[in-house]
Amino acid sequence: MGLDGSGMNSHRSDSEAPAAEPELVNLASATTAVVRGIVPMADLRNFFDSSFSALARTIEAQRITMLSPAFGLYHGSPGQTLDLEVGFVTDRAVQPEAGVVVGSLPGGRVARLTHIGSFDGLGSSWERLHSWMRLRGLAAGEDRWETYVTQPSPDMDPRDLRTELNWPVAD
Repeated sequence: MGLDGSGMNSHRSDSEAPAAEPELVNLASATTAVVRGIVPMADLRNFFDSSFSALARTIEAQRITMLSPAFGLYHGSPGQTLDLEVGFVTDRAVQPEAGVVVGSLPGGRVARLTHIGSFDGLGSSWERLHSWMRLRGLAAGEDRWETYVTQPSPDMDPRDLRTELNWPVAD
């Protein structure tokens, strides 16, 4: 997971789904329960794993309903570290506990692309979405997020993963 993908394979077998096309959507802002952090790239997987554990405990204890799959909201441009929030859209604000705090996903115009396949190709898909925005004269906002439509598991085929890339349009 994350913005550091190594490039998508342009070859695909008959069993792989075709790449989705970018689109422009209008979204309402959404209340979220998140764990925030500034994380070195090498620690990204551990951050996601520990965050999801804390989120599950807190959301269950507070009887909050999750309204979306998990997401990662990235602030600014990636570098040696990532400034991010990991969480879920929820039916109401969480009471801060065990590192879990209230957050939000932005509303407004958002460029969206569904990445099909392993997390290794996310970087190329982000580049594709950014190019699509530039070609249409759409300025990219500073923040962007990935929604993990398919929950990964150790025994699954990575080609079955679906990750929704969302990049707000700066006005």
